Amino acid sequence: MKVGIMGGTFDPIHMGHLMAAEAVKDAYKLDEIWFMPSHIPPHKHAAGATGEQRLEMTNLATEEYEDYRVLDVEIERGGVSYTIDTMEIIRRQHPDIELYFIIGADMVNYLSRWERIEDLTRLVTFIGVGRPGFELHLDDLPDFLQEHVLHADMPQVEISSTGIRRRLAKGRSVRFMVPKAVLDYITRSGLYAAEPR
Repeated sequence: MKVGIMGGTFDPIHMGHLMAAEAVKDAYKLDEIWFMPSHIPPHKHAAGATGEQRLEMTNLATEEYEDYRVLDVEIERGGVSYTIDTMEIIRRQHPDIELYFIIGADMVNYLSRWERIEDLTRLVTFIGVGRPGFELHLDDLPDFLQEHVLHADMPQVEISSTGIRRRLAKGRSVRFMVPKAVLDYITRSGLYAAEPR
């Protein structure tokens, strides 16, 4: 089985995440996509929602799709979420699955700085997804990385979790930017209601 793993803060998960996942699944004929909310991402701000809230929103966003699953491995483990640690766990649990790790095009150029990246390339193949304003330049990667990174295009949409949080903080609509079930959850929970400092 071929599985794409999409990690991220998902603070909140939005339609751009789902579109990217589907674009990769279609381009490389993957059997499933596994969404994996991070606990504390090493390169990002502290999340606005708790790990449990982000996990619940991810479940709500994907529950109607049989080929989408949600992993709680990083939320359950706690601490800083390094991809290599998580992939070693997943590889032990699923030794026969062909694993692909989905990242945004803006992250591809930073792969050489990832924790134990050479070990990581033995566990997964990366798929960089084109995003607005970012181009993939695979030739710029170190030689050992180039053969482990693929590229997928997706419809270019200007949606980001940061933008969604800002809109919500100002009382503006994010309808059609996030799945309805996620928006209902955000509204019920009062998430992102105050302007972030």
